[in-house]
Amino acid sequence: MDNLTIFTEFLLMGVTGSLELQLLQGVLFLLTYLGALTGNLITVTLIVTDTRLHSPMYFFISNVALIDLGSISAVVPKALVNSMTGSNAISLTECAAQVFLNILFGAVEIAFLVVMSYDRYVAICHPLHYRVIITPSLCSQAIAGSWASGLVYSAIHTVTLFRLPFTKTNVIHQYFCDIPQIWSISSSDVQFSEFVIIIACVCLVLSCNAFIIISYINIFSTVLKIRSVEARNKAISTCTPQLSILLMFFISVAVAVLGPIAQKPSLKNLLTAMFYTMVPPFLNPIIYCLRNRAINAALQRVLNRYSKLPVKGLLA
Repeated sequence: MDNLTIFTEFLLMGVTGSLELQLLQGVLFLLTYLGALTGNLITVTLIVTDTRLHSPMYFFISNVALIDLGSISAVVPKALVNSMTGSNAISLTECAAQVFLNILFGAVEIAFLVVMSYDRYVAICHPLHYRVIITPSLCSQAIAGSWASGLVYSAIHTVTLFRLPFTKTNVIHQYFCDIPQIWSISSSDVQFSEFVIIIACVCLVLSCNAFIIISYINIFSTVLKIRSVEARNKAISTCTPQLSILLMFFISVAVAVLGPIAQKPSLKNLLTAMFYTMVPPFLNPIIYCLRNRAINAALQRVLNRYSKLPVKGLLA
């Protein structure tokens, strides 16, 4: 034990190269981060300020936008600072915080996707009972339950990963504290405990996926029975954005979990990590604005309102 080194900080080795390459990486991070912040803040602002969007579905969408804001903010600011300053160090506490927040927002988003699929199922398959089933009380309970389960799940994972000191190495071949990287440099006892927790959680996630799939099978079987083409298109338009978000979320999770653990810094590794940490929060608000008619209409009303302000000022 006297020869073991206990590490109190990690070295994030996202990509190696010249200072110009690091600055280019920082600029790319900054533009993506600003785009994600702008898009999600616009989505939340539209839903909060437009009374036509005050319904359970858009309430859930605004919460997903806030989750996207949190998930990208947990990773990108530190990576941005490191890229701009040329530093690659992160303390043990900061690393644990990144892991905790990443797992938290991921778990809560899965829970929200389940709730949103149930909301669409009731709205399309049982429209006459929608206001009786989907009540404000039920929405509040669903949100509280999603966040509570996410907090418990994230706390268990984080405590398991960081309950023993790191003695193998402190080098992480990623620009943030990626969970597979942390797991690979943990002790064998931690790896076994984490493996047991992951197996239990995979079973839970599979049950959530089964619920979502069954919900959308019932939704589309009901939609196909609708005779009115306009009503059918309206029902599909409320589901396609959520299906797009759902598909992107699970693709990014699959890439993060099933992809090989990088053994050295590379551009491929950097782009892969950017795909599952930055691309979903960046694209989700764009998908909602383009594919959801109500949000698109609300955005058009805001743009038209502000575009007329200078004209009115000049006329006055």
